[in-house]
Amino acid sequence: MRRTRILTAVFALAAGLLAGTPPALAADAEPVSIAADTYTWKNARIDGGGFVPGIVFNRTEKNLAYARTDIGGAYRWQEATKTWTPLLDSVGWDDWGHTGVVSVASDSVARDRVYAAVGTYTNSWDPGNGAVLRSADRGASWQKADLPFKLGGNMPGRGMGERLAVDPNRNSVLYLGAPSGKGLWRSTDSGVSWSQVTNFPNVGNYVQDPSDTSGYASDNQGIVWVTFDESTGTSGNATRTIYVGVADQDNAVYRSTDAGATWSRVAGQPTGYLAHKGVLDATNGYLYLAYSDKGGPYDGGKGRLWRYATATGTWTDISPVAEADTYYGFSGLTVDRQHPGTVMATAYSSWWPDTQIFRSTDSGGTWTRAWDYTSYPGRSNRFTMDVSSSPWLTWGADPSPPEQTPKLGWMTEALEIDPFNSDRMMYGTGATVYGTEDLSKWDSGGQFTIRPMVQGLEETAVNDLASPPSGAPLLSALGDIGGFRHTDLTKVPSMMFTQPNFTSTTGLDYAESNANTVVRVGNLDSGPHIAFSTDNGANWFAGTDPSGVSGGGTVAAAADGSRFVWSPQGTGVHHASGFGSSWSASSGIPAGAIVESDRVDPQTFYGFKSGKFYVSTDGGATFSASAATGLPSGDSVRFKALPGTKGDVWLAGGASDGAYGLWHSTDSGASFTKLSGVEQADTIGFGKAAPGATYQTLYTSAKIGGVRGIFRSTDRGATWTRINDDAHQWGWTGAAITGDPRVYGRVYVSTNGRGVVYGDTSDTGGGTDPTPTPTGACAVTYKITNQWSGGFQADVQLANTGSGAWSGWSLGWSFPDGQRIAQLWNAEYTQSGSAVTAKNVGWNGNVAAGSSVSFGFTGSWSGANTKPASFRLGEQSCTVV
Repeated sequence: MRRTRILTAVFALAAGLLAGTPPALAADAEPVSIAADTYTWKNARIDGGGFVPGIVFNRTEKNLAYARTDIGGAYRWQEATKTWTPLLDSVGWDDWGHTGVVSVASDSVARDRVYAAVGTYTNSWDPGNGAVLRSADRGASWQKADLPFKLGGNMPGRGMGERLAVDPNRNSVLYLGAPSGKGLWRSTDSGVSWSQVTNFPNVGNYVQDPSDTSGYASDNQGIVWVTFDESTGTSGNATRTIYVGVADQDNAVYRSTDAGATWSRVAGQPTGYLAHKGVLDATNGYLYLAYSDKGGPYDGGKGRLWRYATATGTWTDISPVAEADTYYGFSGLTVDRQHPGTVMATAYSSWWPDTQIFRSTDSGGTWTRAWDYTSYPGRSNRFTMDVSSSPWLTWGADPSPPEQTPKLGWMTEALEIDPFNSDRMMYGTGATVYGTEDLSKWDSGGQFTIRPMVQGLEETAVNDLASPPSGAPLLSALGDIGGFRHTDLTKVPSMMFTQPNFTSTTGLDYAESNANTVVRVGNLDSGPHIAFSTDNGANWFAGTDPSGVSGGGTVAAAADGSRFVWSPQGTGVHHASGFGSSWSASSGIPAGAIVESDRVDPQTFYGFKSGKFYVSTDGGATFSASAATGLPSGDSVRFKALPGTKGDVWLAGGASDGAYGLWHSTDSGASFTKLSGVEQADTIGFGKAAPGATYQTLYTSAKIGGVRGIFRSTDRGATWTRINDDAHQWGWTGAAITGDPRVYGRVYVSTNGRGVVYGDTSDTGGGTDPTPTPTGACAVTYKITNQWSGGFQADVQLANTGSGAWSGWSLGWSFPDGQRIAQLWNAEYTQSGSAVTAKNVGWNGNVAAGSSVSFGFTGSWSGANTKPASFRLGEQSCTVV
């Protein structure tokens, strides 16, 4: 699955808190303090959805692991909940490229330290340079060292690595392999400053496609991994022997034996391939290398596995199959640190019929496979797949053997055996993180079970969002995996949109007065580019394309669902009555225009292209250009018509070198008024009106008052409230936004790699009881989910075990060891000395009998971290579970 997602703005120009600490990104001097949230942010659960090119386990602490994604940030594993915590949600709009993570390194000496090399593209698509982020609290907060060159978390070759590494003996020393001919870089002060290793002899020369004029596929993939031989150093002294992988098919591996003072090409190495990974087993003195003839993550037609004896310099080809029998490259590579003779590798580019995983228990002397042919096309698998937690991973497919669904994977460049648990393995694919916790069954003849280990890691690029007034609360248009109908935001939908299954959905709409009628458009290598639903998106059927369609474009449904207007790629705007079995060209509107419908009049449709607003009053047959002037001249524009009021249109967009902001029309686009207080705006959406208000609530991703953020207005744009904070920014949020027409304050925000984020307000409009006094029995579960030197994270569950409902709650306790809360979410709190009171926010005050409510916090401790012995709900004691 190709996942080269690029921001829409580039061309015109690709849970919140599910668990863990809300992260903050700071400049080099001081961490940013996090203001109190008025909103609680989560993800609409999809679980995965994108390429995970790197998984890194800490070598000296159990259960400490990190994952990196190509556009969606980095994550830390939470063992208590078996989930991932997002670590880079604090990346802001101007630094959106820093959501692409090219490498992660976990410090095995000072285990609270973690580093991330960030930057999405090395060509002009990303205007900013790369950076190395460093954290002393496991990614809860970051400081940044800017680099004088770009990094490519979403560039070709991104599955190779890790490019960033910490010296395991002298952990103030780090190395970073750079792309684009920028060479090898080193820090000697724990990532604060960086300088080029000027005597490193090879900056790389491999490019995927030299003829690519965009610079995407024609960039030199550079230095691709750094590996230390920890046996050649002592604690506090720099490791003497370091191996470096270079994107050069004839000179792929270099070594220093004097702590980086000098470097030389390793003699006798194989040629004709790129070394995707270099993993060292210091116990047995072997450097293992996974080779491919291409850089990946999609390409690779031949591959080899080699073993290098570090003491003797002997090279041994340990490939599990003959070169002539490979049609793929090797990349995923790991050693079992509990049993170092056990090695595993992946055939990352084996697309058909499936990926392959190889395992050796004798240092590569002999191999077994995850699956073998019996009598072709029959297969015998050493594994079973359980995707019940993410059932959409079957893609709704029914393939013919030897293909199976769900697949074992594809783009499998990340593969790691837990260094403390030989039974646990994780590997990344183009869509998820898979793993097993009974890997030893591979060798004993049993079948081990592979399951998604991805909850909390949300990595979809969102193109469009809709929240209908009835039916499912959320419909999404996504890159790569099409989109979903969420009937419950807290649960993974059973399947993405199918029949047809677009590779990417570019737009969707529903009929305002008949929300069962839904239309979506998208990209497909072969087949129709439009689909319809008559049951609110639960089931779909394909429409018919007009001649010349090459991509989805945008689409609009009439207010009553009687007709549609479609602006596809490859041809002009078209209209149709019914479900698009016969399309007619629309006149008066240019090809490529963005189209929307009036939400009251089924005959009225709108369009925008290159500074001009267009209106049709005959169902999309003919359009006329509006006389409105002063609108953005480019096409980075989103506009929507307000439900319930004919001709009420809001338009957001523009660029910094021209008109940019938010405009409002009350006469069907004949004229627009620019809102003076909005400096920049990129999206506009509507939600349920605030209590006491008659006009719907406005939401936008914008710059207002000099601050970039997500904003809400309950008075038609006269005043605005920023509803996110610096810890919750999610990079680029310019594709789509919508409120919920049924829940005041709820907003759905698109991201380019962090999925669909939704927020709920603590402001209910009428306030909450300042001293709620629920009656009846209660029970409390207090769980420390993570603890590190000086800090910890805890979850608290408060259960209503009585017979009556609560309309508000206030839970009190005292810390026995003087612990202090640093930040708390899903509740308000006060702390005086050791005494703490946590109180409901507006949205979670009502707790039915037999139900429960949860909140979490991070805090500090010293000496001891004993759990509280008792809890009180108002004036009554709760049972402690």
